[in-house]
Amino acid sequence: MANIKRNMRAGAAVVLVGLALAACGGEGDARKAEAKAGEKAGARAGGGASTQTVSVVVASLQNLPRTVTASGTVSAWEEVPVGAETGGLTATGVYVDEGTYVRQGQPLVQMNDALLRAQLRQQQAAVETANANAARDQAALQRAQELKERGFLSQASLDTALANQRASSANVAAAQAALSETRTRLSQATIKAPVSGLVISRSVTRGQIISPGTELFRIVRDGRLELDAQVPETDLALVRAGQSAAVSSDQIGETTGRVRIVTPEVNAGTRLGVARIALNGGGFRPGMFARARIQVGDQPAVTVPTASVLYRENRAGVFTLGTDNRAHFQPVTVLSRTTDSTAVSGLAAGARVVVAGAGFLGEGDRVTVAPATRPAPVRAAAPAKK
Repeated sequence: MANIKRNMRAGAAVVLVGLALAACGGEGDARKAEAKAGEKAGARAGGGASTQTVSVVVASLQNLPRTVTASGTVSAWEEVPVGAETGGLTATGVYVDEGTYVRQGQPLVQMNDALLRAQLRQQQAAVETANANAARDQAALQRAQELKERGFLSQASLDTALANQRASSANVAAAQAALSETRTRLSQATIKAPVSGLVISRSVTRGQIISPGTELFRIVRDGRLELDAQVPETDLALVRAGQSAAVSSDQIGETTGRVRIVTPEVNAGTRLGVARIALNGGGFRPGMFARARIQVGDQPAVTVPTASVLYRENRAGVFTLGTDNRAHFQPVTVLSRTTDSTAVSGLAAGARVVVAGAGFLGEGDRVTVAPATRPAPVRAAAPAKK
């Protein structure tokens, strides 16, 4: 009986010890939870702890080759319309077609000139008649002057002879003018190329009665083409006449060119100006679409490492750090890009830009800047022991 009582006292003591230990353990867990909550609250109050280590570079201002990109339509440097100066005649021969390169003065169309040739012969006969009458009246005037000097002719008769001689001379001039007109019309019956160049259109056929002033051909002068490149007004001030350009098309390929002129007007609706780029061959045709990369020379630009440029919501930008080492996303415009560096606008030179670790940052994150690494010193090789 005594043993049973002792065992019951020992069991009660064990239970009391277990309850005391459980109470102490629960209190410790509560204290730990309170400590964690306090740490989180302190972190929120302090603006975030340094959870990430990043590398930083300073954006620098450098002179870099700048390229302005533009696109537009290929057109003729100068299109020359060719028409008939004389009309009402039938085309008896058409000697060229589209795509033919012609020389200045080369015959393009021959019109029926039979009537003009007959008029030419008639005018030639009229000139000969007028010359004969003028010679007769000149001889009569000389005789009248001699008779007047001898006193055998009155002044009135001399005046009449002088008037006849002057009328005959005027008739000669009129006949010669008519002959010249007929010769000109006869020469115009053969339509010739006013300039050398490429024929790009033809609107005349054999047997057609040609009216004066009707356009028959259109020629690209000297075969020269140019690209009417549409340049944004923000880049228009950088483009100058004489700058080189690379012009490309998906159908033709790429060729070289040079800016011939920059128009002084900017379209009020599109905010685009026009730079006319003369093409150096390449098989382009008027009306084709092409793109141009104009080399505008070295321009000062803010550069950052290419790895630092990110895209958030389809906008390019970089993360910059302030004095408190907080990350802020700064949108930028990419001007040019290489494997190592990128030229941007919208960022001030001297700004601290995050490179390594930028892809894991959010707006306002506090970071730790890794110290710049220095190359290990190179030790001289120890001399070999003899």
